[in-house]
Amino acid sequence: MNILVGLLLPFLGTAAGAGGVFFLSHELGSLVKKALLGFASGVMVAASVWSLLIPSMDMVSSMEKFAFIPAAVGFLLGIAFLFMMDKIVPHLHMGSDCAEGIHCNIKKTTMLVLSVTLHNIPEGIAVGVVFAGMLSSEPQITLMGAFALSIGIAIQNFPEGAIISMPLKSEEGMGRGRAFLYGALSGIVEPIFGGITILLAAYITPVLPYLLSFAAGAMIYVVVEELIPEANVGEHSNVGTLSFAVGFVLMMILDVALG
Repeated sequence: MNILVGLLLPFLGTAAGAGGVFFLSHELGSLVKKALLGFASGVMVAASVWSLLIPSMDMVSSMEKFAFIPAAVGFLLGIAFLFMMDKIVPHLHMGSDCAEGIHCNIKKTTMLVLSVTLHNIPEGIAVGVVFAGMLSSEPQITLMGAFALSIGIAIQNFPEGAIISMPLKSEEGMGRGRAFLYGALSGIVEPIFGGITILLAAYITPVLPYLLSFAAGAMIYVVVEELIPEANVGEHSNVGTLSFAVGFVLMMILDVALG
């Protein structure tokens, strides 16, 4: 039951954010978007360090000076994986008219949702990996530590849900219910990929340090490629930076206090 709740929390965070479409009459302002994007970036970077990279190196502490190898290799593979997905999957970033990925005739709304969905995949893998580590009785990963990551990702998913659903209503002319559905469904890949990872727990235990850092690399790719640039473009870029600090500290506190 605990694992099911942990897997569903990030999705519920996205759905709760998407629910803002029922209460807000206008799209989020630029200042608010920058603050939310910066906050989400801070949470993801802190989660990558404290919940993924550090446990990855702790698991192979017997390698002493070379304990960085699984973390470094997995991290770079995670970056490469998201880079490849970015080039293959057709998607469109909010506020942009230039689609990325393989060219195909897909509706703009579908590509907008695919953009967020694509970036939710590593978060689902990250949650699945830490719960798989907990199930394999790795002393570096506790139940509360796994929940800390799940809660942190759910918190940063809240603004993501709002950022995708509100423009769908205002710019694309969707009804509130449909905009909510699209926003919420963008997060459904997280429990799916997390669940698949847990089902494979018995087979992935030997490479768990690599998978932890793989998830970290994929999440950092999203932050550097998308979130930070969007939070810093135009005026008031300092808002995104300050919000990044708040998100980073909050996730650090969650992981240390609960882990």
